[in-house]
Amino acid sequence: MKDKAEFVYVTYIASTPEKVFDALIAPEMTRKYWAHLNVSDWKVGSPWKHENAENGNTDLLGKVIEIDRPKRLVISWAFPADKDNPAKYSKVTFQVQPGPNAVRLTVTHEDLEPGSDMEKGIRRGWPVVLSNLKTLLETGTALETKALFAHSKQ
Repeated sequence: MKDKAEFVYVTYIASTPEKVFDALIAPEMTRKYWAHLNVSDWKVGSPWKHENAENGNTDLLGKVIEIDRPKRLVISWAFPADKDNPAKYSKVTFQVQPGPNAVRLTVTHEDLEPGSDMEKGIRRGWPVVLSNLKTLLETGTALETKALFAHSKQ
């Protein structure tokens, strides 16, 4: 059996921990920089889903493992087709740390199956999503998401 893969992304955002954290979970914000709505009541043990803003399809789902606003959010993560297969779930940890001039956001996505479609998508997708989150929070306007994802495939 292969070891599981991990992806870590760190960015610094000129914002407050509260604004960064809320942008990770508020559907009206995630729609702007991710083209998806992150939907949940955000309580430990509750389900969450990643709903496509254009067609309403659920593209990802999981459960809230830990939440400590505005410092830390941990969720499980899987494709809907794999919802009944615990071995296919990965885990995402969002760590929000205040600094003197910016917030440091560290996203750790772990327990990925090496070489899987999920791992490939994560390695391409997180930089797009988190860069666009930074742009939105710092300028008030997000970049066009479809164009960013298309560019990430080149």
